[in-house]
Amino acid sequence: MKVVFLQDVPHVAQAGQIKEVADGYARNYLLPRKLAALAQPQAVSQIETRTKKMEAHLTAELQEMATRIEGKEVNLKAKAGAKEKLYGSITSADIAAELQKVTGVEIDKRKIELEEPIRQLGSYEVAVKLGRDISPKIKVTVTEEEATEGEKAPKKEKKAKKETEAIAEKKPPKKEKKAAKEKAEKKAPKKAAKTTGAEEKKPPKKAAKAKKEEKTE
Repeated sequence: MKVVFLQDVPHVAQAGQIKEVADGYARNYLLPRKLAALAQPQAVSQIETRTKKMEAHLTAELQEMATRIEGKEVNLKAKAGAKEKLYGSITSADIAAELQKVTGVEIDKRKIELEEPIRQLGSYEVAVKLGRDISPKIKVTVTEEEATEGEKAPKKEKKAKKETEAIAEKKPPKKEKKAAKEKAEKKAPKKAAKTTGAEEKKPPKKAAKAKKEEKTE
């Protein structure tokens, strides 16, 4: 049975479409609920007129929306590393959310024509496909996000730690120097004491010779 749909029916047809459907499905479901009508010339004509009015109204709304967002600039911040590459990326969802903040216009992220996520700092021209032949362009600028105080602190601590370690390697600690000096001082008296004892035990050679001559006389 050929019917013209009066309302959108998910996964079946949209309002204004004319389709062939099963007779039982039309009689038991579509027609009683006024979701569709028999595709008679009069009904088809009415639907076509109604559809054209709806399309004209929708087009006018989209054009007004396009005027509001055309040429607008969207500024986004992100963390970046070497060669201005982002840690992560900027997606169409990010752009749509920020565009709504700037213009107050809610845009489906699928309308943002972004071939791939933005992964580098810079300015980009992005189209927003609102409808047939209605694609206003916006400017998306991605700048580097400044590090917070909490993020800066660890870097400073690391740098200070490295400098301290470098100094420690070049210059031995004072405690070690002091300990080495005390150790040297303790060793010195022992040697002196040892030398003195030897001298006491061993009399001078001259005294020993004189003693021998006395015995001979």
